[in-house]
Amino acid sequence: MKTDQTRLDVIYPEMPAIPADIEISQHATMKLIPEIASMLEIDSNDLEQYGKYKAKIEDNLWERLKDGPDGKLILVTAITPTPAGEGKTCICIGLAQAFGKLGVKHALALREPSMGPTFGIKGGAAGGGYSQVLPMEDINMHFTGDLHAIAAAHNLLSAVLDNSMHFDNPLEIDPEKVTWRRTIDLCDRQLRNAEVGLGSKFDGFPHQTGFDIVAASEIMTIMALANDMADLRERLGRIVVAYNTSGKPVFARELDCIGSMCVMLKDALKPNIVQTCEHTPVFVHCGPFGNIAHGSNSVRATRLALKLAPYVVTEAGFAADLGAEKFVNIKCRQAGLKPNGAVLVATIRALKYHGGVEKDDLKIENLEALKIGCENLKTHAENVQKYGLPVVVAINRFPTDTPEELDLVRQFCEDIGVESSLSEVVAKGGEGGLDLANKIKRIVDETPGAPNFYYENADPIKTKIETVAREIYRADGVDFTEEAEASILRLEENGLANWPICMAKTQASLSDDPKKRNAPRGWRLQVREVKVSNGAGFIVALTGKMMLMPGMPKASAVQRIDIDANGRISGLS
Repeated sequence: MKTDQTRLDVIYPEMPAIPADIEISQHATMKLIPEIASMLEIDSNDLEQYGKYKAKIEDNLWERLKDGPDGKLILVTAITPTPAGEGKTCICIGLAQAFGKLGVKHALALREPSMGPTFGIKGGAAGGGYSQVLPMEDINMHFTGDLHAIAAAHNLLSAVLDNSMHFDNPLEIDPEKVTWRRTIDLCDRQLRNAEVGLGSKFDGFPHQTGFDIVAASEIMTIMALANDMADLRERLGRIVVAYNTSGKPVFARELDCIGSMCVMLKDALKPNIVQTCEHTPVFVHCGPFGNIAHGSNSVRATRLALKLAPYVVTEAGFAADLGAEKFVNIKCRQAGLKPNGAVLVATIRALKYHGGVEKDDLKIENLEALKIGCENLKTHAENVQKYGLPVVVAINRFPTDTPEELDLVRQFCEDIGVESSLSEVVAKGGEGGLDLANKIKRIVDETPGAPNFYYENADPIKTKIETVAREIYRADGVDFTEEAEASILRLEENGLANWPICMAKTQASLSDDPKKRNAPRGWRLQVREVKVSNGAGFIVALTGKMMLMPGMPKASAVQRIDIDANGRISGLS
């Protein structure tokens, strides 16, 4: 036994202590953004700079590169997240930095953080430790103003719609069938449902509405999926904003405001370029949530990165049942992307949580619970393979992980025939991801890229939903409310059904019940509402109690974020 322990201590030596994320980011040495861009042979004339360390990419660069070959695309996804946090973005950043350590030309494509989670539970979403995207404070807050532009364009459409109904309602819109709401980039449960237009007749007309968070706005998803300005214009125009008194859809183009919306979005459509702690070029653009939208950065950023670098690392929101599933069935299907491989992020503490351990006890070694929780890892690994992607499991190491626990997960991966790698990118940056980089590079070099679309767009809506529920969530079937049944019928009757499915489902479980941990079986998915995001090009199925506007937790990051007299920010992570 002593010999085994000695062997494990050598394989898994103690992790070094590291400073707080914001301390690391504020002491990091950044290069000027033209120098970062030059690593990908981007000329300074192709940049629209936002200060020293941020820039947008001008459209003419894509025009020069669009007919060139694509690099290899690596998707980073994860097991079912827990309150403890799993570090998927950290692994994504660290993996890209590890390619840099190997001397391999590479790029990284990530989503823009929403200020909702930044001021909520997360306190930031730009990585952590020595695997961060910089300037971290800017990226987590207003960045280059993209999310504000999206919110303004969304709310302009809301205002024009209400204005048209106020002035004689020429489109004969049924006030009770207005589907277009409003948006704001904060978590505010009080705005989920609201009545507007109160007061005199000069103040508008009273009707029910509500707010969704910007990351759930259809305009956010449209921006993330649009190829160019012409495509953006067409997608905005086909948004379904309401139904008329005859039950027919009313499209945004009928309100004559698409040109104005395009003007508001012209700069936001351009991808942003920044850098990591180790000066990897990063395209950070668009930020749809993975639990209520499709959860990937923009098609424009990913495509551009693939033309500029032979290896591109990207991520999809939340776990492999949500972001990765939508990455394949929505983003890859629409954009013609062909990912070559995937990294599945897992942590010891998350697996113990899925094995029944409560959050306060996750630091205590528990091999039995860990073994039980590995069923969640197995299910997600199977799902990634169903998407047509070879997978490597990245075990994101935390200081409280014991050598015995780490070895158990390594052995479990070996037993189910999946390669694994111990990642220490948070503590060591790219150096801590070299093994992972070598393993995934070998795999993608041998993989042509052939994503598996396991349903057809032309399949009936119910069939598509049931396919995802049974194949990916392992549900026994699907139950639809009367409202969902009526919505499906309306979409099919109006020719709005031939789109892929975007499931709005809790990220906390493979099921639609956030309390069900691990890999639940013997349950049925509950679909309460179905609606079309016609501009984005998908159908949203709302399941369980999923909301499009999150609420703030009782104790949030708002209470700890601050700035001193010298402009130094604290409290972000």
